Amino acid sequence: QVQLVESGGGLVQAGDSLRLSCLASRRTFSTYAMGWFRQAPGKEREFVAAVSWSGRSTYYTNSVKGRFTVSMDNAKNTVYLQMNSLIPEDTAVYYCALAPHEVVTTPPSRYQYWGQGTQVTVSS
Repeated sequence: QVQLVESGGGLVQAGDSLRLSCLASRRTFSTYAMGWFRQAPGKEREFVAAVSWSGRSTYYTNSVKGRFTVSMDNAKNTVYLQMNSLIPEDTAVYYCALAPHEVVTTPPSRYQYWGQGTQVTVSS
């Protein structure tokens, strides 16, 4: 069993930056991928970004390309989501998730473990 704990959310103004962190309790799989998802009130959970365990492969949803950066620190069992130029539409609960394979993928069903989420609110 792997536990994921997100941190770094908060209330910011449009144009500000935040860095989310997700700490995994232990490394269970030799290869894996980590993803970030978000869910706004009344909307479905959507894919934001993902990175392979090696850090060599990343993928972003179009709306965050050029603004968000996902990275992995295997020594710390931690994945990060650097969010710059935040806009009100980025307001949501952000979740990290772990997939037990190296392939960077978008469907939530491909991810086996999930964190509890951290709230990000961007005011205009």
